[in-house]
Amino acid sequence: MASYAYRLLNVFAESTFSGNQLCVFEDARGLDAPTMQALALQFNLSETTFILPSDRADARVRIFTPGHEMRFAGHPTLGTAHVVRDLARTGPTLSLELNAGVVPVSAEGDIWTLTAPGQPKTAAADLTQVDMAALLGLNENDLLAAPLWVDTGTDQMLVALRSLDAVRRTRPDSSRLDAWPQNSIDRKTVYVFAFDTENPGRILSRYFYAKPGGGVVEDPGTGSACANLGGWLLAHDYTLPLKYQVEQGAAVQRPCLLRLAVTTERTIQVGGKVIEIGRGNITL
Repeated sequence: MASYAYRLLNVFAESTFSGNQLCVFEDARGLDAPTMQALALQFNLSETTFILPSDRADARVRIFTPGHEMRFAGHPTLGTAHVVRDLARTGPTLSLELNAGVVPVSAEGDIWTLTAPGQPKTAAADLTQVDMAALLGLNENDLLAAPLWVDTGTDQMLVALRSLDAVRRTRPDSSRLDAWPQNSIDRKTVYVFAFDTENPGRILSRYFYAKPGGGVVEDPGTGSACANLGGWLLAHDYTLPLKYQVEQGAAVQRPCLLRLAVTTERTIQVGGKVIEIGRGNITL
């Protein structure tokens, strides 16, 4: 039997029991993909990551949800970078090889920032604003703009809303999952957000996805969707550079604070604080 060490972390966390939870296996050599998938289901967090050697970066990282492997995801990238720095005793800048490509990551203390792995790709949604609003339990006039597919590493549906109140009122209709938009890896997700008109520089967001077997889950803090929000801003010709604080997760009692920047060179950066809360071992 072999023993595999793991760490539990909260990402985009401003306090101990906030942020999005993550499990990171320190050394995944000897684990095949089905076993990684089984371990992700065992922990049943939104993502679990596995660190491996890399010839292209400081480490190779594989990211699994309980149901499938991801090409790119934000909070797993930041949380895993935090562990890689500790294990390798590296400086504040490192790179991780993901299935989506090599992602640069840097830190100021325990606040980590990643650079999105690709320039955003966008596509119009095959849904009217009336249909999208109905799927979200909203009215058509709650939508600020037409739904838009954005991909900076993982393609997701983004829906801009007119008010913070509309974000808080969003209630996806789980009885109509067959009508939900589906991305390139057959996931049904939607990211809603609104600008805080009273506090420029603040955005309130929520991210929902359909779980296997039915029902809808709300994710506390979604770095890949935050990167795609940067792509949405570029697609709508917002003046650069841009900086926002994006709040997510309060509705599921896991408040998250994400830092989004889009540079004058159109580079998209997402950051947040990482807090380690525990360690353990699995014997297989």
